[in-house]
Amino acid sequence: MTALGKFVVTLLILGLVGVGSYLWWERLAPAESIASAPAVVTGTDSPSPSVVTIDDAEFVAPLLACPILPPPGAYVAKDNTLDLELSEYAGYAGIIVANGGLEPSEDSVFFRKHGFKVRIKLSEEESWPALNAGRIAASATTVDVLTAYCRNFAVTAPVQIGFSRGADGLVVRKEIRRVNDLRGKTLVTAQFTEADFFIRYLTQEAGIAVHLLATPGDTPAPDKVNLLFAADAFAAGDLFLQDLKQGGNQLAGCVTWAPKTTEVVEASAGRAQLLTTNKNLLIIADILIVNRGFATDNPKLVAGLVDGTLEGNRRVRDQPAAHLDVIAKAFKWTREDAAAELAKVHLSNLPENLAFYAGTIDSAGSFSGIFSSALLAYGSLIDQPTDAEKYMAPAALQALQAAGAYAEQRIAIAPIRSGPGGALEGDPLLTKDIRFLFEPNSALLQLNNAENAKNLESIRRLLQVSPGSTILLRGHVDNALVDKFRQQGGEAFVRQMALKAMELSKNRANEIRSVLTTQLNVPAARLETIGRGWEEPSGTDAELNRRVEVQWFTVE
Repeated sequence: MTALGKFVVTLLILGLVGVGSYLWWERLAPAESIASAPAVVTGTDSPSPSVVTIDDAEFVAPLLACPILPPPGAYVAKDNTLDLELSEYAGYAGIIVANGGLEPSEDSVFFRKHGFKVRIKLSEEESWPALNAGRIAASATTVDVLTAYCRNFAVTAPVQIGFSRGADGLVVRKEIRRVNDLRGKTLVTAQFTEADFFIRYLTQEAGIAVHLLATPGDTPAPDKVNLLFAADAFAAGDLFLQDLKQGGNQLAGCVTWAPKTTEVVEASAGRAQLLTTNKNLLIIADILIVNRGFATDNPKLVAGLVDGTLEGNRRVRDQPAAHLDVIAKAFKWTREDAAAELAKVHLSNLPENLAFYAGTIDSAGSFSGIFSSALLAYGSLIDQPTDAEKYMAPAALQALQAAGAYAEQRIAIAPIRSGPGGALEGDPLLTKDIRFLFEPNSALLQLNNAENAKNLESIRRLLQVSPGSTILLRGHVDNALVDKFRQQGGEAFVRQMALKAMELSKNRANEIRSVLTTQLNVPAARLETIGRGWEEPSGTDAELNRRVEVQWFTVE
């Protein structure tokens, strides 16, 4: 996508139910339930005879179950200093600023307000074994990673650090215009990372299953998005670029994060494009995770970590320029790089944290919502599923609220616009089919139908997790009886019935809009409707032509 990224969801509407109920222009078909997301398919097939242009040794075999971690142990602080491990990412700038850099300091927020020091180590390697075993006190990850590690992960999550806003991205070959074009093709990413979750979320919304491959020589599933895995997300980008440069065609793209996303596009000589990022799709939520044994034994120290994180976030949000030197020094960036990377994150404040944990935030994903989405996205790979409440620990946040801390702060999550927005045009990013049930011979939704309620909620969530996005509801009806109308009354009768079909299709779209605004509190300004009658059939299947096409436009 360029100026405007677009997500398109096509909702198939079964206009009439019950034996003997007919509209003039629609033929009845039995009501069937359409699953919201296909099950994840795992495993590999026999090698393909096609020529392999990239080295199999560069890929890692997929895990088919939750990763195993060492037995849990409680971290014990030494010299009044807590060990914290982070990666090189601007989303952690608030913690760096609160600490005054990486080294323990008595000038840090943590020491001045709470009496302890923090030692920060930067590492791109996963610290989960060390964290679980109690060799470090805390680290940072994303909510979806907690889902992937199942019951093995003995940690708590006491504070949301922020949202990634464009750091994660899907880079694909130039000819690929939407996620649906990836059906039958192969991508490379790093398993059980936010990049893995990002592509699974997109394919889940598109209604396409995922198939895992062990090597590039395995035969890809023709009706699924196939995934290969590299040692890390940067290596995934390098492998895709290698395939492009060698003239191969085994990889359709990669899912990685900045700056690798930009590097791959720039080095591809015009053969690759950044299809979409999570800039305005807030499902990658960064959280602080603390060794559970340590957290249980030291609630005051955990509260200090939470307050220090929020105070650091406040300083960076309020005066980013004043702290660029500290951030740049810690990450070995220039001031310009630090400023550019900060633009790709949203550092969360106290009210945003409280809403994130309570599930009441209306402009981004919530802890439990993202956790549940990840469970669905990973499917059968999560062989020991657990619940979000196992990790959610907002007690320190609630205590700060009760004490009146950060009382001046407000929820302020807005779309990031890289260019003029608002026009509903261009290629959609993905398409998806859902079915609504209406009252017989009318455009009234069956409001007591559980499937309808679930589908309406799914539309609301699309807008919720994507600030600035809008939805266009395009109503359609079946065109199967046009020839019969022509035989009955000629072209004049066809035109007459076409007007009735146009009216019904617009009424159906308006009905969905009305329910979304009145019952689910979706702002009317974010919904538009149009009736297309039978003018735009999706094919020859009469049932599939009775639909409302929901086009989701996200700011990009």
